[in-house]
Amino acid sequence: MAKKAHPLLHQQAVTGLKGVGKQLALRLEKLHIFSLQDLLFHLPYRYVDRTRITPLGRLQANQTAVIQGEVRSASVVYGKRRSLVCRVQDETGSINIRFYHFSASQKNAFVKGRSIRCFGDARPGSSGLEMYHPEYQIFDEAVPPLEQTLTPAYHTTDGITQPRLRQLIEQTFSIAEPQMLPDLSSVLNAKNDDKALLEKLYFLHFPTHTADVDELIEGEHPYQQQLIIEELTAYQLSLLRLREQRLQHHAQPLLDNDNYKNQFTQSLSFELTDAQKRVCQEIEHDLSKNTPMMRLLQGDVGAGKTIVAAVTALNAISANKQVALMAPTDILAEQHRACFENWFAPLGIKVVSLSGKQKVAHRREQTAAIEDGSAAMVVGTHALFQESVRFDKLALVIIDEQHRFGVQQRLELRDKGLSNQFKPHQLIMTATPIPRTLAMSAYADLDYSVIDELPKGRQAIETVVISQKRRPEIIERIRYACSEHRQAYWVCTLIEQSETLSAEAAEDTAQSLQEQLPELRVGLIHGRLKAAEKESMMASFKKGDINLLVATTVIEVGVDVPNASLMIIENPERLGLAQLHQLRGRVGRGSIASHCVLLYGEALSNNGKERLQAMRETNDGFKIAEIDLKLRGPGEVLGTRQTGDISFKLADLQRDQHLIPALNQQAKALITTQPKVCEQLIQRWIGLSEQFAEA
Repeated sequence: MAKKAHPLLHQQAVTGLKGVGKQLALRLEKLHIFSLQDLLFHLPYRYVDRTRITPLGRLQANQTAVIQGEVRSASVVYGKRRSLVCRVQDETGSINIRFYHFSASQKNAFVKGRSIRCFGDARPGSSGLEMYHPEYQIFDEAVPPLEQTLTPAYHTTDGITQPRLRQLIEQTFSIAEPQMLPDLSSVLNAKNDDKALLEKLYFLHFPTHTADVDELIEGEHPYQQQLIIEELTAYQLSLLRLREQRLQHHAQPLLDNDNYKNQFTQSLSFELTDAQKRVCQEIEHDLSKNTPMMRLLQGDVGAGKTIVAAVTALNAISANKQVALMAPTDILAEQHRACFENWFAPLGIKVVSLSGKQKVAHRREQTAAIEDGSAAMVVGTHALFQESVRFDKLALVIIDEQHRFGVQQRLELRDKGLSNQFKPHQLIMTATPIPRTLAMSAYADLDYSVIDELPKGRQAIETVVISQKRRPEIIERIRYACSEHRQAYWVCTLIEQSETLSAEAAEDTAQSLQEQLPELRVGLIHGRLKAAEKESMMASFKKGDINLLVATTVIEVGVDVPNASLMIIENPERLGLAQLHQLRGRVGRGSIASHCVLLYGEALSNNGKERLQAMRETNDGFKIAEIDLKLRGPGEVLGTRQTGDISFKLADLQRDQHLIPALNQQAKALITTQPKVCEQLIQRWIGLSEQFAEA
């Protein structure tokens, strides 16, 4: 009788493991672990060496190590906090181990003369090196064996400890057989040997003590390289498949109707740049199709993306359809509303806005206009995708600064489209330039356009880096700029991400500056102000009624005051490069020479120095993004810390970006020639999270 074939590991749920009930399974789901295959591909992010004992005389500060010696003393010490201190000694030296939380039985176990083995971090203490709350074993005669493999460290979640996760992975290996896990390396042209994939995975989870730890941590071991190629290919395939799925949807074609567009462009006091014209043509080509547009529009700060968004909106409105523009903050949404109202009112187009802070009567009036279709252009924050908001004929969605919205939010807005029969076209805009290789990987399912030209007459912003000690000089510089009928920003930053503390810091700074510059009108804006107060303050600044605007980073995105030519950013070392570049982009929006002053604190880290140096050396957002990628990594650059967005188990977009162009081409070939392999790869590396990339 033929032996019954075992199901593949991705077909076996974790609940089949001993000790995994409903509660533990739910916790594992938070780590995207549903099957036995998911467990084996939940790879370590680092390794700890418990295979050797470090003599106490050779132990270094901040070293993680296994130590072994004899208990010389143990006593409870009373200071600011009560602690149990045990002195451990070997032939080469001694160390204290300290516990702030301990029991009487624990204290009694530390008997003078007994042997002890500890694992932990050695840190400088009041009497030399100490270990705080180390893992330990006490023994009398039989010496316990040392670990035979390096100890893996995994990403965990509440309720799942490292030992529990290791135990589950070991249990999976004990029941898994090679045929349950297909090796796909030959299809992917990855370097391979005769070992089964299961064997390679076991090595990556539990490397032998002779393994090169540095090679493993850097992701350079051949087994890791094989899996990195798999994962990056799977991600490309996932995005390409989403592109294919999108092409199965239907959208309302929005054919060219130049009536509105010509009136609009002729009413402008400037001519569109060649880059803006090119991008408009690319978008119009997409809109003319009966499949939904999904286009990412990149443009550096001040490149004129909003004008392109307006031209795009007019394509839909001229076809008697509705447009929704979603912005991440009330300030930006209000600015967009004012711009579009100013541009579209002369054309007889009704613009309405929605935000979470509107009064009930006003909100009811706006939602009624959206539902009956009389409002052609709808601008708002996340309030747009709430269930109570119903569109009559939504055919185009424009999302500004898309990385600030959760993926589910974007899906909900898209699903408010014309009907189940049609999906709306989507234009996704970002002022955060994304390096080409990163865009190729993170946005392979989108078409993307770049506005790579600033409007004529714009002057480069000169950036200077100055110590807080020269603060009085900066105040005089503000006085001079405002006497020349120009305006200035002063941006306050705080280490704590607290709306309350940021507001207090800005209030103190505004008061101090008003006292030092009594002849100027100093305004103040921060996140705790009501929406109407923010709008009023920004309107006053834009009209020129306020000379100096003190603000928190709420002004980072979208605020446009052409007369503002000077920006001071206090403690810029506390912000990331992309945020600094966005803030700097609030000046230099007119034809006046503009300056950005980075007023740094006393102690700058090496990383802080590199960031400020980069700001001083270039105004090019794409160069800034490349440097930001090196300093902070792709997750921060793309703003993808949200659940469901790009997240790799082993690959690193920064380290492995040289692989992406070739894998991109390979994925395009595989999706047509090897559909079964594609399915296996996506299941293995992306799993259920693929649905989130549909936004």
